[in-house]
Amino acid sequence: MWQSNHRKSWSRVSIAYVTYRELTNCSRGIRNAWHFYYALVLVITVVCSGFSIALLTP
Repeated sequence: MWQSNHRKSWSRVSIAYVTYRELTNCSRGIRNAWHFYYALVLVITVVCSGFSIALLTP
């Protein structure tokens, strides 16, 4: 009896760990995507502002 209950609780823990690990991997991917997006916006802003300043100078 104890062994069957112990196995059930252990399987719940391992399932929770796998789900937690998948969740953290997804979160890591989302965080990386946001960092990439903001870095790309920053680069485009700097390039475009430099280009517009170059156009405005005589």
